[in-house]
Amino acid sequence: MLTNYPKLHNLNFCETGNFFLIAGPCVIEDEKSPFAIAERLVEITQRLQIPFAFKASYKKANRSRLDSFTGIGDIEGLEILQAISRKYGVPVVTDVHNEAEAAKAAQYVDVLQIPAFLCRQTDLLRAAAETGRVVNVKKGQFLSPEAMTHVVDKMNAFGNSNVMLTERGTTFGYQDLVVDFRGVTEMKKNNVPVVVDITHSLQRPNQVAGVTGGNPEMIETIGRAAVAVQCDGIFMETHPNPQVAKSDGANMLRLDLADNLLQTLLRIHKVSRI
Repeated sequence: MLTNYPKLHNLNFCETGNFFLIAGPCVIEDEKSPFAIAERLVEITQRLQIPFAFKASYKKANRSRLDSFTGIGDIEGLEILQAISRKYGVPVVTDVHNEAEAAKAAQYVDVLQIPAFLCRQTDLLRAAAETGRVVNVKKGQFLSPEAMTHVVDKMNAFGNSNVMLTERGTTFGYQDLVVDFRGVTEMKKNNVPVVVDITHSLQRPNQVAGVTGGNPEMIETIGRAAVAVQCDGIFMETHPNPQVAKSDGANMLRLDLADNLLQTLLRIHKVSRI
């Protein structure tokens, strides 16, 4: 799958012909559970021959309420991500929110992720680019797919072509998102891998209670459509018990459903490329 994007080979993604997967919990919640989640995802993806990168935020900055969980500590979270990478031999991904975070996180992880609401922040893009790490930029809920060409242009101008773009839905009213799958084809015109986030795309943001809602029963629907339109990668957040997750539980995939979902998506992926 990644033969058209040789600059991403430093992720150690094997050439299986399958889509790649970026998955994990929303945030590092404690010292043990991330390892259990990573171990299960590594077992599934190795068996199914799906290139895999583990994702978790070491720090959550985009919180509606002051009392929302933000992390167990910056260095503690980053060290857990680094330990997961070393233990399981997989790349790790985390969000960064400002220039200082980009420089710090790059010492521990393989991929820096730019949150959707920060995708136009030129100084942040520059800082992430200058680390030399692969950078996954999520498309803003407020942007057209065509506008993401400027993100890629910026990254190239800053000397980093190790870029991925991720579709995660477009604002539809105040409390919903929709996915326009034409955007996958449009963003691939930039000659970069295009990922579809099949869990955040189902968020119900801006709830009065200050906790984001979601529609997780539609995760498979979004995933099926994403691989059918030939996205390069799938992004999803998963947790053994989303109801008790400390962030984004309302739109996560339950971990015990991941195996069957990925098998289904692989079958559609194969058919869509005939």
